Amino acid sequence: MRVFTAVIERCPDTGLYVGYVPGFAGAHSQAETLDELHENLKEVIAMLLEDGEPEFETEFLGTQTVTVA
Repeated sequence: MRVFTAVIERCPDTGLYVGYVPGFAGAHSQAETLDELHENLKEVIAMLLEDGEPEFETEFLGTQTVTVA
């Protein structure tokens, strides 16, 4: 079993949820609900893993809150 961290955003134009795994080329999807997005991401990641171990382009470290006066 593998665990990946996905970044989730909502498109202001379409209202769709968009998710991607930072640094994992091709590991992205969109959906109308968070549950659907979760399933879509699981499916695309599983398909990508069929091609072998991914080579990550970047390493996800986390998020920061930045306050600007």
